[in-house]
Amino acid sequence: MQNVLAILLAGGAGERLYPLTRRTAKPAVPFGSYYRIIDFTLSNCVNSGLRRIFCLTQYKSLELTRHIREGWDLFSGEMGEFIEVIPPMKRVHSDWYLGTADAVYQNIESIVSEKPEYVLILAADHIYKMNYLEMLDWHLRHRADVTIATIQADPAEAPRFGVVDIDPATYRIRGFEEKPQHGNPARSAFDPDMISASMGIYIFRTAVLLEALRADAADPDSDHDFGKNVLPALIGSCRVVAYDFRDLNRKCVRYWRDVGTIDAYYEANMDLVSVTPEFNLYDTEWPIRTRMPQAPPAKFVFAQGGRRMGVATDSIVAPGVIVSGGRVHHSILSPGVRVNSYCDIEDSILLHGVNVGRYSRIRRAIIDTGVQIPEGSVIGEDPDRDRAAGYHVTPGGVTVVSPPPETPLL
Repeated sequence: MQNVLAILLAGGAGERLYPLTRRTAKPAVPFGSYYRIIDFTLSNCVNSGLRRIFCLTQYKSLELTRHIREGWDLFSGEMGEFIEVIPPMKRVHSDWYLGTADAVYQNIESIVSEKPEYVLILAADHIYKMNYLEMLDWHLRHRADVTIATIQADPAEAPRFGVVDIDPATYRIRGFEEKPQHGNPARSAFDPDMISASMGIYIFRTAVLLEALRADAADPDSDHDFGKNVLPALIGSCRVVAYDFRDLNRKCVRYWRDVGTIDAYYEANMDLVSVTPEFNLYDTEWPIRTRMPQAPPAKFVFAQGGRRMGVATDSIVAPGVIVSGGRVHHSILSPGVRVNSYCDIEDSILLHGVNVGRYSRIRRAIIDTGVQIPEGSVIGEDPDRDRAAGYHVTPGGVTVVSPPPETPLL
């Protein structure tokens, strides 16, 4: 679609995802073995036919930039297609990106130069499948200035979301309440038993976006955030409508995950290794693309009887993995992982290049990229012992083991 420009907001530090974001941007954090979080939004763009993309980066963006350069080189410049990685360049003022709206405002010249009729604003850190052209069709049919994608949620979950108040006759948004704490949030116009929560996905008529960004930049009291400032200011003066998310995951429950915390990240990964996964990675009609590792097939060593067996059950195992005489269950092994003899690993995520020493036991843990687990280690069985060892333990009881700060990136 030559008249649509997609802008991915990929500069967040992901502080709630620490320590996984200690060395890299949140959208570049591995997910589901060899994917990165940003791959799901980028795949939605490509599968929707959107091939003009700005990716706005900021925080520790080297790995993210490298991933996009090496994994997403599928656009034709001759056909007007591109994915441009744009770091802060201070073209408008002397600060780094001050918020989501300011990040787009600082690139206002680049938007104008592309002359799009519509601009699609996307967060680069959510897991879902969505055809953005269906949202654009809704935007056009309702003659909207701005369209906000919403997802239906249980009213009890309202304190987690920005809740939208929608006119049931026109789907025009009448109000927006950020994380309401009272017991009577506005009900959804699409289902009166539910609420409609903002997904952080917006379509703007370009002229409306540019005017709104300039007005927000001139406000010294603004946080320069779309959800907090720009959109609430437009509700009374522009035609802002809601679009009800249509899930392409083809499962019973609409699937959209904000993996903003370690516990949410862990649970979303564990969704993938369920016997019947909630999120379908194997749908050839809506493929998830990524940078494929140059690695040999996974290998399982030692199959004779006794305790020394290389086996993985109910697990995702990436290329380059060697399970040598160890047992893995209900876990995710990323490229280059090595599980040595007599190890026992359950309900865990091992990121790129992890090496687990012999006789180790790991339960309900995330082992960060490049970590070398010493022989005989026990992780995830005793939270107090894990904390004493210097590991991070989440409120949900997930243990995260990260490499020392001086360890270089793989």
